[in-house]
Amino acid sequence: MLTGLSAGITWALETVILGIALGMSPFVSTEQAIFLAPFVSTFLHDAFSALYLFIYNAVRGNTGELLSVFKNPGFKWLILASAIGGPIGMTGYVLAVNYMGASVGAVASAVYPAVGTFLAYIFLKESVRWYQWIFLLFTLLGVYGLSYSPALNVENFWLGLLGAVMCALGWGIEAVILAKCLKDPNIKSEYALNIRQMTSALIYGAVIIPVLRGWSFTINLFTENTGAAIPLVALAALCASVSYLLYYKAISRLGASKAMALNITYTAWAIVFTVIILGDFSVLNPTTLFFASVVVVCGILAATDIKKLLKKKQ
Repeated sequence: MLTGLSAGITWALETVILGIALGMSPFVSTEQAIFLAPFVSTFLHDAFSALYLFIYNAVRGNTGELLSVFKNPGFKWLILASAIGGPIGMTGYVLAVNYMGASVGAVASAVYPAVGTFLAYIFLKESVRWYQWIFLLFTLLGVYGLSYSPALNVENFWLGLLGAVMCALGWGIEAVILAKCLKDPNIKSEYALNIRQMTSALIYGAVIIPVLRGWSFTINLFTENTGAAIPLVALAALCASVSYLLYYKAISRLGASKAMALNITYTAWAIVFTVIILGDFSVLNPTTLFFASVVVVCGILAATDIKKLLKKKQ
């Protein structure tokens, strides 16, 4: 439970940092930059993350075990989950953050647990009690309520909504496939995550960026003076790597539906970090605080099997 909740907190930090980076001049200087920003930043984000995770596994002496996963029968499913969760889900997430802002983008993309929980219930036969469905519904209503908080700037609602739908489908389906893969004791969560980020970065670098003719723009980000934009993307990727490690562990220990319910609390934590990092106190209004509390409390309760917990205490 604590692992899943921590995943939400660190992802919220990633959200705010990435939002700051996307608002800097390299990503908003021209129409081309604005168009390419979500795709190029996601490519760089996942490439940095893949590098961090490879170093993490190498330092722990797990390189051999990581490579052995490539021969595992479940490897093809990991690749599928990576392709859906990375290029589709993550691009949608960055589109939502880019066009709706960090707070609203995080909120809009957070409907993915509804998709994932339903699929986990149907295909993985995960036990979801009736009151957990109710708490998940209240969590989603809280997420919806947050998007109506005052003083929040939405640049392009429809593009942001498109991103939110992509994110919900991508991350929801990814979580269900991963939950199935992580039942194999030979596929540890840190190996699955490393493969996920490498696959995502490769698809972006080899397919999406060339098709969009974005390599020139990407290279210029490193050869020209772009200030703190790239370091901030790298920092966001570090936060994301920590968050994903915690999230994948939560999936392997709790199952997809419960892990997603805890991870969705990042929508509320993003508001906390907006205040701490950006000094934006406009979000500290009764509407925001009420719905943020609903998201956190109901998200935790949606992941809790109260009946099983009471039996253990007895």
